[in-house]
Amino acid sequence: MPIPTNISRYLDSQHVSYQSSRHSPAYTAQGIAQAQHLSGKKLAKVVMVVADNKLVMAAVPANCRVDLDRLGQLMNANTIKLATEDQFKDVFPDCELGAMPPLGNIYHLDVWVDSALQLHYEICFNAGTHAETIQMTFSDFSRLVQPRIGSFGVLLH
Repeated sequence: MPIPTNISRYLDSQHVSYQSSRHSPAYTAQGIAQAQHLSGKKLAKVVMVVADNKLVMAAVPANCRVDLDRLGQLMNANTIKLATEDQFKDVFPDCELGAMPPLGNIYHLDVWVDSALQLHYEICFNAGTHAETIQMTFSDFSRLVQPRIGSFGVLLH
């Protein structure tokens, strides 16, 4: 499955240089990193959360999990929890479930990015499918998405 049209159209309209790469289907961030021969530190994994009844995208390196307490503090949220698939499946009608890119601005969602991802020149993430990724400079990503950045990722064991 190619990159969903609205994602590629948006990136092209913003005159952003990006590369897309196909790989064998992978359903976990670590699996994608292995298929792409990337460090898990450079691949952004999207985790959907609900903060004060609002759906929010959180992106952490593939080798991390979201510390909900820390993210909630950064967001000044009274309540925060992981979103269920039922809560977000209809928000990304063009993407395979669980393969949405951290391009929340396309979907009218706020995006929080763990500060560890900005340590790298480039960022890589799912392109809306389980078999394709997008890679671009972090500066272009940041300019497009205007994410909030904070430290809320915790290394997986």
